[in-house]
Formats: sequence, C-alpha cells, structure tokens
Amino acid sequence: MIDRLTQIARGLRRRQTDEERKLWSRLRDRRLNGLKFRRQVPCGRFVADFLCEEAMLIVELDGSQHAAVAQSAVDEGRTRELAELGYDVIRFWNLDVNQNMTGVLGSIVSVATLRLSPSSSPSGHILPREKEKVGCMTLSSPGTAEEARRAG
Repeated sequence: MIDRLTQIARGLRRRQTDEERKLWSRLRDRRLNGLKFRRQVPCGRFVADFLCEEAMLIVELDGSQHAAVAQSAVDEGRTRELAELGYDVIRFWNLDVNQNMTGVLGSIVSVATLRLSPSSSPSGHILPREKEKVGCMTLSSPGTAEEARRAG
C-alpha cells in the first residue's frame, strides 16, 4: 500500500507550477553540474520540491503565499526540522525563477559545492555515516545556504 506522503508527492508532480516546470527542466537528468535531483520527494514529514541526495540539499520554490507572516513561520519550522535530518534547505521566490534563473542556478551550485566538498566534512566523508541509510536527503545548517546566496 502506498503511504500518504507518496500519494501527495505524486499529485504534486502531476500539478507542477510553471516555475517548478522551468526549474525542473534545468535540474533534471544531471543537467546542473552533474547533480542528481529528484522532484516532489517525501522527506521526513514533508514533501521536498527538489532534492539532491548526494549533496543533502533541498531546493524549495515559494509563491507569494509564503510572504505571509504565518506561512513564513511555518516555513522556518519546516526548514529547522529538515535541518535536523541533516539537509540544507534553500528557498527561492517564483519571481527569481522567472527573472533570474542564472542566479538561482548559481546559488544552487554554490551550496551543493559546499556540501560536497570533502574539506567541509571533518571526517573527509561526504555523508555522515549514521545518515547514509536515510531515505531522503539531509540538510546542513541554515546558515550555509544563506552564506552561499550572499557569496553567489
């Protein structure tokens, strides 16, 4: 039997927004620096928009409804919870995808590169050994993505 999150993810894949479709066309088939992304993937209690397991990176696209204070608080809680699973979550506005795709892709590459760099892991191992069997990606501290956005 298919669990509830898998059913939700399948529905989201069928009903992509225009911005999700545009970004997916640039992420799919390892088109972005050879990074393997999946879309609408169950992760913890949530469904991640785009997930790169190799880099333990989740990319979320937010529409105008995410600007509301209440939704912003929900998003922050979601990001914290995913970070506890070891993922780094980076968020972009739909407007960014429409008007600055190059900048969005550059930020994704910057964060993924930081996540994949052996020097960023004290053990020299890309994924923490206890996280290797996790079925969905893990995120680093929220500061990592923000630092990469500022640098990128």
